Parts: sequence; structure tokens; C-alpha cells
Amino acid sequence: MIWKNIKKGIKETDILLLIICLALSVFGIVMVFSATYDGETMLSRDGKVMVLATVMGILATLVISFIDYDIILKLWPVVGAASVILMLGLFVFGVSPDGRSDAFSWYRFGSLYFQPSEIVKIGFIITFSYHLSKVKNEISSLKNVFFLCVHAAIPIMLVVVTGDMGSALIFIIMFIGMMFTAGVHWLYFPAGAAIVAAASPVIWLKIFDDIQRNRILALFNPEGYETEIYQQNQALKAIENGGFWGMGLFEGELSHSSLLPERQNDMIFSVVCEEAGFMGAVILLVLFLLLAFRMVKVGKRSCNFAAELMCYGVAFMIIAQVVINVGMCTRLLPVIGITLPFISAGGTSVLCLYLAIGLVLSIYRSSHGLGYEDFRYARIAVNYNK
Repeated sequence: MIWKNIKKGIKETDILLLIICLALSVFGIVMVFSATYDGETMLSRDGKVMVLATVMGILATLVISFIDYDIILKLWPVVGAASVILMLGLFVFGVSPDGRSDAFSWYRFGSLYFQPSEIVKIGFIITFSYHLSKVKNEISSLKNVFFLCVHAAIPIMLVVVTGDMGSALIFIIMFIGMMFTAGVHWLYFPAGAAIVAAASPVIWLKIFDDIQRNRILALFNPEGYETEIYQQNQALKAIENGGFWGMGLFEGELSHSSLLPERQNDMIFSVVCEEAGFMGAVILLVLFLLLAFRMVKVGKRSCNFAAELMCYGVAFMIIAQVVINVGMCTRLLPVIGITLPFISAGGTSVLCLYLAIGLVLSIYRSSHGLGYEDFRYARIAVNYNK
């Protein structure tokens, strides 16, 4: 009976989605290994953390995939409250890692750092999907749009206050994307853009600090902000060094020197370009596109509006991070501390990404008719039909 259930579980798992994620993780571990290789240590601390986070993430993904996503949706008040508590705790226990004195967005446990905004992104996807599905029939009413904006403003403001502007931008993109795909009337979007434009002087002067303002200005005047633009200039040089085929693994000139700061984190895409070349970068970006398309397909095949929105939310989160990270490395966007999903060093990011993938797999399993009762999880319906 157990073996029969295991075979049924494998059959009802989105193997293609898992393969894409595993391919990205292997790609990431290899690139972090290369970027941090010192000629002696086989696997650096960052590499070991990546491997451990990937293994733990895959296990967590499989566990979550066997939990009916309706149960998770039903727990939205707990998810929302836990997310807020995690962020508020930073005001007491938050710390700033080396090089990020402008933020207190991490918890520290010995030599390990945990960034709560990563898991709060998943919490937001769950609670916001539930909220959108609750007001589906009157989603474009002014009242509902107002409360949806308030809902999104809570995590956005919390991450802004703790100095994590990069995560705030990801939340904003997820918010806009999920509102659009949920069917909110299109006129609200230019109206919101106009409000943001009107408030831009206040945002520039009161919300951005000197470091953030200088990083933006450096894009338009590199010669006047040599310190702020240095990291991105080095990233561009690494990308140029790679050419079409790349210099080869462990052969990158800048990828193995201190001349490229944060090469294993924010600038990992430039390491990919220098060592794997244009073709390596294209393969990586194609994998991300395949991942996003697969999640959208899972959402479209689901039998639940909230489930569909959760799949879209995870896709928006991953693609937004890819676009921003690549934009930072190519000097099209300012450096705001966004990692490249599955590729950049960082245990919190990798583990939380797999938790999000677990949600998508749970939705896939439900839409393919697997009985959760076979795995000791009873289905709890929330009655949100498409």
C-alpha cells in the first residue's frame, strides 16, 4: 500500500517543474563554487550553505506538495500574523551584515543570517491571493481596491523601514502583477502611477537615504560617482571578458579576484557571463522563462481562483528578481541587493524559493486529481471557484 501511494505520488508530481528547479540549483552551486574557489578549499562556506539549503529545500518542497493548498489558504490569518511578527521583530533583534550598515533586515543565529522578508514574500502571496479571491466578484470597486492596497502596503512599508528597498520593489511588482491578473480594472494602474509620480519628491527626499540616491544618480553620471558605480563597472568588464563562449569554469579573470565585489551574491550573473559566456547566460535565462511558463500553466489548470493567483504570484516574484539582478549587473538598474534566484549564494533565499515551489506543486497535484487522504491530509474546501 505504501509503495502504491509512493508511485501515485510520483506520478502526480510535476516532474518537469522539479527538473527545472534542480537544474537551476546545480547551475547555482557550480557558479558559487567557482566564484568562491581559492585554489585550496574544495567547497567554500557559501557553497556548503547552498548545498544544504538546496537539499533542505527539496525535502520541504516535497512535504508541502503533499499538503492540500486549501489547508494553507485556510490558515491565512496565521500566515499573515506570523509575517508581521517576523518583520516587527527586526526592530528589536535585527542586525546589519558587513557592508550593509544602512539596513537591519536580518536575524543572526551564530554565524548564520536569516532574512525574514524572503519568507514574508511567500506569506504575502498566500494572504493576498486569498484576499483577491474573496472580493473577486466586485474586485474593481473603489472600496475593495483601497483595502487591497492597504493589504500590500503593510509588508512594503515594513521592509522599507528596515532598509530592505530591494525586497520592497519585489513586493510592489508582485502586488501590481497579481492585481492585474486578478482582473482589477486597468484604469487603476495609470491612476496609481500618477500618484507615485506626484509623491516622487517625498520618496526621493524622505524614504531614500544617501546611499540609495547616489546609486541611482551614478547610473546617469558614472564619472561623478566613481565609488558607487565601481561594482557595476567591474561587473560589466566581467561580462565583456566572457564573450560568446566564456573563459571557462574557474578561469574568470574578475570572477576570482576581489576586484568584483559580492561576486557570489549580487553580481553572480556577471560571473556566469565571464565563465560561461553569452551562451551560458542565455541558457540560464531560458531556464527561468521555462520555470515561469510552467508555473503559469499550473495556475491556469487549477480549479481554484486563489490557487491560480498563487502560481502567478510565485512566477512574478522569481521573474522580478531575475530582471532586477540582471539589470544591476548590466548597469541598467541601481544596485539594491537583489539575489538571482537559485543562483546567488544565500541559504535563506534558496530555501524560501523551494517553499514557494512546494505551493505550486501542491496546486499541480490537486488539479491532477490525487486524493490527499491517501497521505493523511484531509481536504478542506474554501469554495473559491473560477
